[in-house]
Amino acid sequence: MALSRVCWARTALWGSAATPGPYVTRRLQLVRSGLAWGGPRSSNLHLSPKADVKSLLSYVVTKTKAINGKYHRFLSRHFPRFYILYTTFMKGLQMLWADAKKARRIKANMWKHNIKFHQLSYREMEHLRQFRRNITKCVFLGIISIPPFANYLVFLLMYLFPRQLLIQHFWTPKQQIDFLDIYHALRKQSHPEILCYLEKIIPLISDVGLRWHMTELCTKVQRGTHPAIHDILALRECFSNHPLGMDQLRAFQMKALSRAMLLTPYLPSLLLRHRLKSHTTVIHQLDKALVKLGIAQLTAQEVKSACYLRGLNSTHIAEERCRTWLGEWLQISCSLKGRRYVNGWMFLRCTALQTYHVLLSR
Repeated sequence: MALSRVCWARTALWGSAATPGPYVTRRLQLVRSGLAWGGPRSSNLHLSPKADVKSLLSYVVTKTKAINGKYHRFLSRHFPRFYILYTTFMKGLQMLWADAKKARRIKANMWKHNIKFHQLSYREMEHLRQFRRNITKCVFLGIISIPPFANYLVFLLMYLFPRQLLIQHFWTPKQQIDFLDIYHALRKQSHPEILCYLEKIIPLISDVGLRWHMTELCTKVQRGTHPAIHDILALRECFSNHPLGMDQLRAFQMKALSRAMLLTPYLPSLLLRHRLKSHTTVIHQLDKALVKLGIAQLTAQEVKSACYLRGLNSTHIAEERCRTWLGEWLQISCSLKGRRYVNGWMFLRCTALQTYHVLLSR
């Protein structure tokens, strides 16, 4: 009996006249296919690992964009006010990140070619100046967010006081106009104080001709008359020494100048004087670079920003008037050199702001 079973198994395996069962037939087919085609197929018939990763990333990005689009539509439909704040905040982060990358490239180029700040182009200098002011506010927010759970309070403060705590990237278009008007109103409050000081200092001017020019110019400014360029340049000698030199100014006078330049007045006298000098020096360097570039090369937004920095509330003035005013400013600025420019900034700032009132009244 056992021998017959062995013979039957051999006959089924090697293809005898007897018909094999279905299980044996399937095993024979698998063995023959393996012998004919060899081992398992190589991975060349499949996508490469890099292609798999790229396809997976593209799929994830596509799905993320779709979900993000649905989320934006949901917010805009059900929470329109929050959606405005959300989109403004996200765009602000993108603009701040782009500014940081650009500032890094400028700094790297400066270190590589040993270039000083005043040797940069106008747009590069202005970008670094504005980025430094923006990053100072960001660092302040980061410091007050360090204590545990303080970040929740910081978000609330940013929502309640966006003008004081946020930079312009995170302002809505309406807030940009309103906040710039508020800042200009704050610096305009110091103009009468500066003019009053100039009037009191007139008797202390030793030169009779300069004393007469100063009296005439103060009278014109108080009446709202647009002072001519030669009237201003005739008084540049007054700001080189006593009593109008920067080193002779008192604390309350420097505080008034700081408010007129949108600088914090809550600093010791030594720091106030240093900051006034550095601020006016930077603007003088910007003026020189702008003369090389040419006002005609500036965009409308760049012109308005340049005028606002120099004391003109350009948010409500036409572009052509801003260009005319900026051209007059540069003509005065480039006629002053070194220390005279810094010391004469007090009077130039005041007359420039009075020019703004004349332009608006026309």
